[in-house]
Amino acid sequence: MSDHTAGQPATPGDPEGIDPSVLDELTRLRDSIDNIDAAVVHMLAERFKCTQQVGHLKAAHRLPPADPAREASQITRLRQLAESAKLDPGFAEKLLNFIIAEVIRHHETIARS
Repeated sequence: MSDHTAGQPATPGDPEGIDPSVLDELTRLRDSIDNIDAAVVHMLAERFKCTQQVGHLKAAHRLPPADPAREASQITRLRQLAESAKLDPGFAEKLLNFIIAEVIRHHETIARS
């Protein structure tokens, strides 16, 4: 039996008193989130495969690892995509900046090798 009283929310890990349909919906939503997370990871892996090829091409032709004009264009594009998808454009920009920093780091490593 649970220690919570009627009218008080159940504590995490204590599903007693929660409508089973709510638990089912929570499980369904969490399964969807897990699937989306897996897709995001796989898409990022594909993106980094492409950026690795770009890094090798840049290194072979002695191009700089960073391309500020391209980065600015991508940020603008991603902010617009985020707005149309009802996602916070600031969050999308932060995410892309994080990815760009990692790509540049990879390109610098490739250029040194």
